[in-house]
Amino acid sequence: MSKKITSGVSAVWGAVLHRMFARTVWLMIMVLALTQGCAVLTHTDSVSTDAEVSRYARSGDLRAEVNSMAQPLIDAGQVPGIVVGVLMPDRSRQFFSYGIRDQATRAKPDGQTIFPVGSVSKGFVGAIAAQLVQTGALSWNDTLAEHLPAGTPLSRDAQKITLIQLASHTAGLPRQPNPPRLGAYLIQYFFTGENFYRNLDRNYLMRYLAGFKAPDPIRPQSSNIGFAYLSYAMELQTGKSDDQLLAEFILQPLGLHQTGYDPERLTGWSNHAQGHAGDQPQFIRRGKPLRPWRFTQALRSSVGLYTSAEDLLTFASAYLHGSGDIRRDAALRDTLQRRADPPPFTAAVAWTLDDFDGRTVAYQTGVAEGFACYLGLDMERKTAVVVLQNGLNWTDHIGHRLLLRMSRAYDQKRLVGRGPESPATSP
Repeated sequence: MSKKITSGVSAVWGAVLHRMFARTVWLMIMVLALTQGCAVLTHTDSVSTDAEVSRYARSGDLRAEVNSMAQPLIDAGQVPGIVVGVLMPDRSRQFFSYGIRDQATRAKPDGQTIFPVGSVSKGFVGAIAAQLVQTGALSWNDTLAEHLPAGTPLSRDAQKITLIQLASHTAGLPRQPNPPRLGAYLIQYFFTGENFYRNLDRNYLMRYLAGFKAPDPIRPQSSNIGFAYLSYAMELQTGKSDDQLLAEFILQPLGLHQTGYDPERLTGWSNHAQGHAGDQPQFIRRGKPLRPWRFTQALRSSVGLYTSAEDLLTFASAYLHGSGDIRRDAALRDTLQRRADPPPFTAAVAWTLDDFDGRTVAYQTGVAEGFACYLGLDMERKTAVVVLQNGLNWTDHIGHRLLLRMSRAYDQKRLVGRGPESPATSP
């Protein structure tokens, strides 16, 4: 009898240990995936059926199309709140809001609600860098070493890194370094949502370059630290801070009032969104509010921007319709040049270029703690889509689908001689 009991207990403990081992292995796989990074951390759902395209081409009812994509995500509890902004070919803007911006007020978000946008921050850094190239203050072919303080220890591979490689994610740099502490920080993040980038200050990033070894071959890989180095090079070259560069080259010329790195100082901060757990952190219930992250000075220009759907559409409009300044417009066009092949996913300066049935769209995606962002441009058809969500989900189910559905519907209407139509602006 005792042998049976012992055998039963052993079997139970064996099953428990097996589950614990499996969970540990799974956690380590998650840690490796996040620390090593993929070429694109977020994924885009671009599929629209012919029937869906034809429906929109006939009706021109943009609200119905956005509702069909966004409302099911709210109803299913995938995300608490969503704002979708659309810039039409005639320059009119439409905003569609769903769910809540925060748990306290239960208010609906709108086009002026402020969100952190994660890696979409890089698009602003890239636009600033391109303008500095236009003025001759920088050259894309400059090496990073030329702009770092004299005597900065650099490995042989680090000495070869150019500014255009940093700007197009082709320097061979990882998403972030992988020090021993980062694994522990990531595991802590899965359970608490704590910032796992908190040790990546400028001193650490400079030391990292001393031992950097580029992979062989080098493939495009989104790198937070790559843009941190690019931003630092711009600051050293101009003698201006990231705040000053952002204001001089983007905010003031374009008239953006809800965009910056210090969110509490922004106009309309009282109308900011609250982040919520989604696909991550893994062991926090979906929909639970999360505390906002604050990034180090070294990383904030790369991933720490706050803005609104209204300001993002204004930023997009400068690409589609011009900013009123010839040199700035040339710089923005320069950021959309293909820098790494082959298609269909092609790296540009902070943008990814995607080819679909002869249609090329430029887009950026970003995730921050409790948030997700999509910004997409169709340069030929002069349309742009912004999607801001206050839940962290890896897959964009709206932005790409909507932009491409509009593109296909535009072409379908053009073929039958109706031309592009812009429905009345939604309230």
